[in-house]
This record gives sequence, C-alpha cells and structure tokens, in this order.
Amino acid sequence: MKKISTALALFLAMAIGAQTFKYGVTGNFHQGSVAGVHDVSKGKFGGGLGAFAQWSLVENDVFDSAWLYLMPQIEYHMGGEFARAEEEKFGIQKYYYDYVAMQVYLKWFFHKGNMKRDVFLFAGPRIEYLVREDKKVDPAYDAVYYKYNLDDEVKKFGYGVSLGIGLKPSTQWEAFLRFDRGFSKVYPNNDRRNTYNRMLAVGVNYYLNENWW
Repeated sequence: MKKISTALALFLAMAIGAQTFKYGVTGNFHQGSVAGVHDVSKGKFGGGLGAFAQWSLVENDVFDSAWLYLMPQIEYHMGGEFARAEEEKFGIQKYYYDYVAMQVYLKWFFHKGNMKRDVFLFAGPRIEYLVREDKKVDPAYDAVYYKYNLDDEVKKFGYGVSLGIGLKPSTQWEAFLRFDRGFSKVYPNNDRRNTYNRMLAVGVNYYLNENWW
C-alpha cells in the first residue's frame, strides 16, 4: 500500500507543480486475462474508471498546436479472468482481481508543423496494486489442476506497459483503443511460466478544464 501512496503523492505533486495543465476523467471497457495459466481461459470483461492530468512538453505559439504531452493517470481497474477447463465437470472458474493502477503516458499527436491532427498515440509504464481478490472455483478443480496452475498465491504489486491509439473528435472528448501488458508475475509460486496480466480496452477521456495551450 505504501507504493500506491507514493504514486498518489507523485501524481498530485506533478499536477500541483504544473503552471497550467489539463485534467479530466477517464473510463474504459475491457477484456483481460492472465497469460500462461488456467487452460481454456476466455478472459473476463470488466471496466476501469479514473482521473488524469496532462500538460504539453513542446513549444506552441499557435493556438492548440502542442503535439507532445505528459499524461499521468490513476484508475480503478477490474481484472482477473474466467476459465473453462472441463466446464461440464467443474463449471466456470472465476477469478476477480481488482487493482488501483497508475500509468504515465507520453502522448504524441500526428502533426505537420503547427497543424495538429486529431489522431494520437500514447505509451508509458504502468504499476498496479491489488485491492480486491475473489475466487469462485470448485475445490475439486483445484485438487486436480493445482499441480499445473500453482496459483495459491496472488502477487499484490505488479508492473508493465500500457499503449494505444486515440482520436480527439472534440475539444473535451477523446476516444481510444488501449493494450496493457504486464511484466511481473501474477502467481509468484508458478515457476513454469510468466503469469502476467494483459488487457485490451476501448474507452474515453473527458476534459474538465480544456485550456487554450
């Protein structure tokens, strides 16, 4: 939890320290799963909700011409996965892992001189901390499959990368397609595979104070 507190403090310090910056709320709908474990995994649908700040990193003498931004973001992320190994015998295996996560994006707009396009790319590191864990699995499934899954412990802290592409159709709204890929293990006792989180999402950003810069 100390890591999340530090991340929150860093986020607030950057936002307060910026002379002028944009900020808003973000939400997404996604499908995620944990790679390398739970055979016949179909992933799990979930959502994310958070807040972001943003300020430009380039000179911009022309109105709204900046094309490179720094964008830290904090969100509540609903993760986990559903698996269907021998579903007729054991039913669906359900794993609910919710995180408080932070990404720090570099956001780059396609542009030509001072003519900024509506399409942008973004990428940056991601950290996450597990705040809710729930497992709904037939004990008979665990008795048979634990020797393959080795999933009795879930790691609290994780890290990875987040990237995507977006469109800004209006001053206050953005839409995006995003992919997250973890680099840390979800199940530390599994020494056979790198059991990392992964996610594909569609979402929107809404600016609460769109400034002319």
